[in-house]
Amino acid sequence: MPPWTVHHRRFWLTLIAAAAVAGCGGSDADEGVRVEGALDRPTTVTASSLAAQSPVTQTVHYTAAGTPQTRTYTGPTLWNLLSGMGIQTHSTPKNDVLNRYVMATATDGYRGVFALGELHPDYGNKAALLAYDETRDGKTAPIGAEDGPFRITAPGDIKGGRYLSNVTRLDVRSSGSTVSASGGGISPSFAVSGAVLRPLTYDAAALQALPTSTHTVGANSYSGVSLWTLLNTDAGLKPDNSTHNPSIRMYAVATGSDGYKAVVTLGEIDPGFGNQPALIATSLNGTPLGNHGVARLVLPKDLKASRSVSNLVAIEVFVAPVAP
Repeated sequence: MPPWTVHHRRFWLTLIAAAAVAGCGGSDADEGVRVEGALDRPTTVTASSLAAQSPVTQTVHYTAAGTPQTRTYTGPTLWNLLSGMGIQTHSTPKNDVLNRYVMATATDGYRGVFALGELHPDYGNKAALLAYDETRDGKTAPIGAEDGPFRITAPGDIKGGRYLSNVTRLDVRSSGSTVSASGGGISPSFAVSGAVLRPLTYDAAALQALPTSTHTVGANSYSGVSLWTLLNTDAGLKPDNSTHNPSIRMYAVATGSDGYKAVVTLGEIDPGFGNQPALIATSLNGTPLGNHGVARLVLPKDLKASRSVSNLVAIEVFVAPVAP
């Protein structure tokens, strides 16, 4: 191909990409991604600033509209990006970072949430990226106008709903939980409230009437009810159906009797997306939980058990609000 043809082709591709970005609802994408919220150093990141932050190249597999996709993206992990800006937490209760989430918003208003505990390398260890480059046919280039210039990845997800394209904003937020500590001690029941059709209180008898799941965590075997089944089937989710894939904008906050809290996003546990097991355990190795109460949240795939909230007193379900 003659050199002048290459230059002309690049010129026209640039014009086409700019028009596509403008047509999808905003010009913020070509300026960068605004990262704000509960951070010490909120800022706007660009492709060049992201490239200076130890980027990772990852190959991912998922389905989109029923078609298998294999893509290779480059960018920093969300965890490294956010933690480098200083995530704001409180000293009490313990592990307050687990009571935080990040919401990504695209130019067309599509949004999705990730729990910081899901992203944290010590806990869920999900290496989601804020990607700016894509490799195709052995060539690496900026992500095209259809998905870029910035895209969130969700490695391990079955479907591509949490692969947010045309991302313009990230917001780090506290969960918004209103449940306070109830004095500690052994809890005989817990309440499910918030964005559900049937707010309910569950004691041992109510939990035993639900379908049982069992998961092995190290040398231990936990049995109880799937958190997804509890929320989606028994309590009944009340999603915001104004846009596609409503579950990826929802999250649950588990609170223990001592006020300890942990966020689990519904996209993380939805069988169509993250498909991660999360259990409301009622027994350990075949016996009741004893000092851990009538129920304990257990995430079998987490590297550490910090999101395993004992002595549950509440599970609140939220739809992440639109960024201001």
